[in-house]
Amino acid sequence: MTGKVLLIDDEAHITRNLEKVIPWEMLGLTVGGTAKNGVEALELMEQQTFDLLLCDIRMPVMDGLELVRHIRDKAIPCDIIMLSGYQDFTYTRTAIQFGVNDYVLKPIPYDELTGVIARVMSSQRSKQKQLHQEKQKLGRMIDLASEKILYDIIMDYTDVTADNWLLTGDEQQLKRQQFVLIVLDLDVSSEKTKDWRDWSDKERKLWNFAVCNVLREQLRQNGLHHAVIQIRDGEWCVLIETEKTAAFDIAIIRGWADILLATIKNHVKLSLFAGIYHKFAAVADLSLAYRSVQQGMQLTPVHDIIAIYPSDQQQSSIADQAFWDTAEKIIGAVKRGDTVGVDSELQSITLLLQRLNEPSIDRVKPLLHFFVLHLMREMKEMGVFSREQEDMLWRRLDRRFGVKDLLSVIREVTNTVSEKSSDKKKQSEYSMTEAKSFLDRSLYRDLSVEETATHVGLSTSYFSLLFKQTFGETFIEYVTRQRMERAKALLADTPKSVAQIAKEVGYAERRYFTKVFMKYTGENPTDYRSRLQDDLHHDEDLIEPTQ
Repeated sequence: MTGKVLLIDDEAHITRNLEKVIPWEMLGLTVGGTAKNGVEALELMEQQTFDLLLCDIRMPVMDGLELVRHIRDKAIPCDIIMLSGYQDFTYTRTAIQFGVNDYVLKPIPYDELTGVIARVMSSQRSKQKQLHQEKQKLGRMIDLASEKILYDIIMDYTDVTADNWLLTGDEQQLKRQQFVLIVLDLDVSSEKTKDWRDWSDKERKLWNFAVCNVLREQLRQNGLHHAVIQIRDGEWCVLIETEKTAAFDIAIIRGWADILLATIKNHVKLSLFAGIYHKFAAVADLSLAYRSVQQGMQLTPVHDIIAIYPSDQQQSSIADQAFWDTAEKIIGAVKRGDTVGVDSELQSITLLLQRLNEPSIDRVKPLLHFFVLHLMREMKEMGVFSREQEDMLWRRLDRRFGVKDLLSVIREVTNTVSEKSSDKKKQSEYSMTEAKSFLDRSLYRDLSVEETATHVGLSTSYFSLLFKQTFGETFIEYVTRQRMERAKALLADTPKSVAQIAKEVGYAERRYFTKVFMKYTGENPTDYRSRLQDDLHHDEDLIEPTQ
């Protein structure tokens, strides 16, 4: 890529010689303009950008040093080489103070000047390359952080109010964005997925990881700013950011979903279903939108590979909705280890079924079947079943049987959880204690919820739920808070630089650390340290010297 140079000198023959003699093309530059003084130069710089300035010091109207001062005051990014017939060190020192890159004396030694330009431009390009790499790295870091926060928002573990200090810097933009929401799900009851059931936990984990990567790569190739969030084993939520002025074009969105399904089938050899939320969703509405799509996919036993939820064709009766609500309450009670709540909700389902006539029962039977699958998947995330128990339940579900049999399976599942609830509670307490210890000793490096969940032997989704229940805040909130508190202590008690402290508390990028710190404390790290030191000196002044 070719850069542009601006030549500034009140002697026209000098700018003409510079245009002709210096091998600009070889240096990767073109002469973008000439000026006789600083005022003309500033006017040109308002019209176009320049990468390099070759500027005389002594000029009428506005000299070179005054021009440089204006450029630096306005923070105009460009490198500057000064040209002067004066050898007075005062000029040199002033030029250096203004951030001039180099200083060449007249009469101009063109070979030497060519070497100086080459060195300055090489340094500039190296800095630009490094900045580009840092921006790419920071951009991906923000995307990953956003995905983690979005998971908590979708699961309703956190909010998006102004008080949420995690939404900082670029992540603050989340609150102003709107998304297309697509849920991709595996039909675990299908004949085509029996191989998936036989896979080990390790194989399933690798498969889930592969699906996430394939989805992200396809969305990236399509130029769509996105987040791919695995909700549980075999289920993902894809969020695609759209412009505020964009229209909700269902044909385009169906096309995106179709591409994603085809990509998964081609690369991972699995067939998924897609549920699309019927309109754009603001970040505050993501949890509701996700639940709406998930509910639609569960309450519609026979649906298209790609479907819109909620739809005009989806006629959920009051009984259907009551069943779904009760089913969700059962799953919530099971996750909490609330055996009394489980029994109460099971009685509610039984009474509901008893009130239905025969045709209604035939309609509810598929719902019960889907609920058993839903319950089993959630229990699988909790690690409740042994492999033998899971295989046995799958064999029972593969057979066609009545409502009583389905209720029997539900009771069997919930009884299994109840029997293990005491041991599970102890195990959960141990897991959270170990997770806290692991996090506290690993804050200095990049940490993911997936790595921490694996460390304590839990699925990511169940770990996230358990962590929130145990500590009253999400994984990200806890980790960020601990990092910020440690950073505050290091700023107060050590002379380490902000960059060093950022690395010690797990932030490879100082600017990102500064944004989070400012959101958390209301001050940037440097001002925070200065204020503490000022307060300390003030307190020392108040102490009267002893006689």
